[in-house]
Order: sequence, then C-alpha cells, then structure tokens
Amino acid sequence: MSDRPAPVPMCDVNAQYRALQPEIDAAVARVLASGLAINGPDVAAFEKETAEFCGAKHAIGCANGTDAILLALAALDIGPGDEVILPPFTFFATLGSVLRCGATPVFADIEPDSFNIDPKEIAKKVTARTKAVIPVHLFGQCAELDAIQAIADQHGFSVIEDAAQSFGAVYRGRRCGSFGAVNCFSFYPSKNLGTLGDAGLVTTNDDRLAKKLLAYRNHGSEVKYYHKYVGWNARLDTLHAAILRVKLPKVDEWIAGRRDAAARYDKLIDGAGLDGFFQRPASLPNRLHTFNQYTVRVTAERRDDLVKFLREGGISCDVYYPLGLHRQECVRHLGHREGEFPIAEEACRTVVSLPIFPEISVEQQRRVVERCSAFAAMGQSLRRAA
Repeated sequence: MSDRPAPVPMCDVNAQYRALQPEIDAAVARVLASGLAINGPDVAAFEKETAEFCGAKHAIGCANGTDAILLALAALDIGPGDEVILPPFTFFATLGSVLRCGATPVFADIEPDSFNIDPKEIAKKVTARTKAVIPVHLFGQCAELDAIQAIADQHGFSVIEDAAQSFGAVYRGRRCGSFGAVNCFSFYPSKNLGTLGDAGLVTTNDDRLAKKLLAYRNHGSEVKYYHKYVGWNARLDTLHAAILRVKLPKVDEWIAGRRDAAARYDKLIDGAGLDGFFQRPASLPNRLHTFNQYTVRVTAERRDDLVKFLREGGISCDVYYPLGLHRQECVRHLGHREGEFPIAEEACRTVVSLPIFPEISVEQQRRVVERCSAFAAMGQSLRRAA
C-alpha cells in the first residue's frame, strides 16, 4: 500500500450528504412516495423559506442558475436592440444568457481587489440602449451594490444580481438577492447551498415581475394550456427542492466554516512566509464574504507551473477564469481586443483557487500551504542559481 496521503479535493460535495444522510434520504423518500415529482409542495415551501432567508418578497425556483439569468432577462423584456453591462471576468453563463436573449453584451472592467465589476467602469459604458447591468458577486463576495444601483437609478435601467456563487453573502446588513430588480442563484453541488444536481432560483420584490417569472419558467403559461408568453421549461424539480429544504437551515453554519477556513489559510500563508508570494483574497468593508472560492494571485510567469505542481502533489486547484469573456471565440464578432480590459486580463493570468469547503480539515489546509511553500522555495533556489 502507498503511504501517499489522500488527495485534497477542491470541494468535498459528499461531506454534507454524509452529515445529513438520514434527513436527506427521508426527504427524497417522501417525494418519491407522493408521486408529486413536478411542482410538488416542497417547491412552494422552499420558495417561501428562501425568500425569507434572502429578505426578498418573492422567490421562484428554477432548473439551474443559467435559467435564472435567462428568466430575469425575459421578465425585464430585454432583447434585440438592448444593451446589458456585465463584467468580462466571470463564468460564461452570464454572457451566454445575454446573447441567448438577443441583447448586446457590454463589458465593464473589474476592481483589482474584489474581482467584481467596477462601478466607475459601468458609468463609462452607459448608453441610451442600456437596459440592465449584471453585477456578479464573484467568489462569494458582493459587488458594490449601492454605487451600482445609484448609476442604474440615474439612467433608468435595471440591476440583476448574479449571486450564483454567493448565496448567503451580506452587503451593508442585507443578504444578496434582495437588492436588484431580479436576482439569480445557482444550487450547483459545490455552491454555498448545493443540491445533488442542477437547480436555481430567482428573487424579486416586484409583484408584477414575480408573476411574469412564474409564467416564463412554465412555458409562458399563467393558466394551464394558455400561454401569455413564449417561455420554456425551467421548473425546479421537487426532489431538489426537498433536498435543499433540508440543507437551507445549515447554510449560515457552513458559511461560518468557509470563513474559518479562509482565516486559517491566511494564518498558514503568513506562517509559511508566503505573504509576498501570494496576494490573498480581500474581504472588503460592509460585506460578509462567504468564500465560495479562496482565490489568490501569483505572478503570471509562475501561475500555470504552480497549478501543475499542486495537482502532481494530490492538491486540487483551479483557475477561475483563464480567458476573459470578451476574448471567447463565440464573441469575436464584437471586435474586442487584448488589453481592452486590463484588470480582468491580469486576473486571468494570475489567479488560482485553492481547496475550500466547510468541512476542510486543518491538516488538509496545512498540506496545501506546504506544497505551495515547496513550490515557492524551488523558485527562490532557481533565482539564486541564476
């Protein structure tokens, strides 16, 4: 048998199931026995509970986080001829949804410390055709919502929070998902609140928009077999709703676990003398960072070698994201050039996310930092030899 320690995963998605197995199994069995696989009572109950959790008037479950963004855009009547401002440094779903609805994506660069869209850059991109802005609360920390909302109010367009990575995050005492006209969540298994497959949610404080969102997720129908809109099948499965209801009361505890893990990384990095090697994630004022990712920066020349070295040592890590949205092949027709969004492009070259999840052990984190320290020492040796 090998003495090599077990790999350190990016996220142990089975840990929560192991901890809650009796309750989850009972919830699944209850749904299976009921036969109410579509729009069962757990869906409405979960929507009520998440609305209360987020501090929003309405919550509407849907099939996944991408559908959540599409539903938001549809409810706001965004389509061809409209412009939507978004960051170039985030997951593709945000851009893909804008393109799918026929609108024109307009990119605004990010802040270097939070990785979130920069309100000053948003203000530069507003035109008469701007219909919405999508601030993405990246890696678990809210964007600067007050400044963004002020710009939107000044020019008369909507804010859509993309909170896929930040369920439970707080900005100035309020949870994300309670600020924008429509707000979007993902319950992908690795999220702060995750199910065992794909699921999502939209929230709003607007009664009219809530009614449209409910229709759009069900083929545009408000009354069965009568279709007011051209919607699509974006319903939340009852099984996922039942599982998420079991998990929802644990979210704050799990977020505390993520924050504790981030603080341990900070101390371990300091103790290993790596503070000059890494730029650690910033927790900004008036926010509660939930650390869906613990994302550091290293020099662009060493980032890819560090990723390879960590993986060879059984340490999972990932690069979120190696290529800006403005440079993706499918949007070459927009004519963007390298260097147009320098802060986002620098992030693409320098970021690496280390393993983090509520149940990560001190020993696992110590192994991660020791491996990083070994890599940093190799570089110092090479510089001395040169």
